Amino acid sequence: MLTRRTLLKSTLAAGAYAGGLGLAGYFGGIASAKAAMPLVARRTEALITDKGPTKGAMTYGEAEIPPVLRMRRGELFNLRLDNQLDEPTTIHWHGLRIDNRMDGVPFLTQPYVYGGDGFDYAFTPPDAGTFWYHPHCNTLEQMGRGLAGLVVVEDPADPVFDAEIVLNLRDWRLGGDGQFIAQFRPRDAARAGTFGTVRTANWRREPQYDAPAGGLVRLRLAATDVTRILALVVDGAAAEVIAADGNPVAERFALDHLLVGPGQRLDLVLRMPDGEGAVAVLKDLRGTKPATLATFRATGASLKRDIRDLPALAANPMAEPDLSAATQLPFILSASAEERPKDGICGSLGYNFWAINKVPWADDTGDPTAPLAEMKTGRTYVFNVENPTPQAHPLHLHGLAFRPMNSNKQAVRPHFTDTYLILPDEKVQLALVADNPGDWVFHCHIIEHQKTGMTSYVRVA
Repeated sequence: MLTRRTLLKSTLAAGAYAGGLGLAGYFGGIASAKAAMPLVARRTEALITDKGPTKGAMTYGEAEIPPVLRMRRGELFNLRLDNQLDEPTTIHWHGLRIDNRMDGVPFLTQPYVYGGDGFDYAFTPPDAGTFWYHPHCNTLEQMGRGLAGLVVVEDPADPVFDAEIVLNLRDWRLGGDGQFIAQFRPRDAARAGTFGTVRTANWRREPQYDAPAGGLVRLRLAATDVTRILALVVDGAAAEVIAADGNPVAERFALDHLLVGPGQRLDLVLRMPDGEGAVAVLKDLRGTKPATLATFRATGASLKRDIRDLPALAANPMAEPDLSAATQLPFILSASAEERPKDGICGSLGYNFWAINKVPWADDTGDPTAPLAEMKTGRTYVFNVENPTPQAHPLHLHGLAFRPMNSNKQAVRPHFTDTYLILPDEKVQLALVADNPGDWVFHCHIIEHQKTGMTSYVRVA
């Protein structure tokens, strides 16, 4: 395991990091800085409200909003992170089943990327679908200020759509003057989390996109907010779910108040209205005030496509769990009344409100707790997860994919996922094959819950 002490003990590693080679260079030149796509993490001003530029936002790349990174399944992807922030950061590739050394978790898988330094990420995505990338360092502050972008892993065998629209769905904690206010309130962190005040899609309020009338549009949606759970519908057009969390669904189904938690993604096929100028509306119906997230306007003569003619997406190469030989592992999500955590370089919220198996995470320190479970490579495991708390928790597992099997609270559709929204008082079984060695973080993706204890990791060896 990488800890602060073991990193400092190794003069070779220290020299590599100081020289900007990154972990990939240290482990045998996996990535080539010359061939890598450059990506700059930096501060910016963002035009989010009509009150003028919001100062202190964070982004990747040269444009205001972080770019959509496009990869191809089975092909090597190289990226050079250049950290121009005034604090450490990393990149976690949410949902991608890649080499553990590329997973972006400080101390567990890689060192910090300090301001002015860089890091080479290199991996070959095995799965096609919609994913996203974000820091795993000072997470609430950095993600809350915008540091999150989408990943599209393309498959040449995918069916042909008439258009594709990618939406980064998130809130902002802004005051009446359009400037940032405190990212969290302790009393809310101990409950459902602190909600944002401004709703956006691609950093815009209720943006409108044009698409061919009567055409089939692939909508790729990612809930990148740090807190908000969505209940999504589309008014004015037919919309069906074709993939969830990067993986095709076994049977398509209509989008109808579907709950989507932070970290989760949806791929929809939207059959645009036939009449030019007609509008379809993506809405969130959760909460007391339904919100319009984005609109889609039909343009041109109708293409008269039939949603039933769209071929199915190709399945990703997932190992099917062998339930007859599975080992059962218990995980209980709970509140915590333990003392405040130690401060880490990447920041602590200063509270322990949550835990997994009664153990709150020790925050971003160089000495994480012992793994919740140790699994053998290639074997099947069933996570028996219980949520006795009154809050929902979107549970995300790094580096692996699981299949929800049974729930006492909600209907389970058969599909592979990396993030499961577990409801209050729910008991669910998540089956997986431990086919990717490494230390993999397992945490709630409501970031205040994560940062106040509901985080740990499992080991595959």
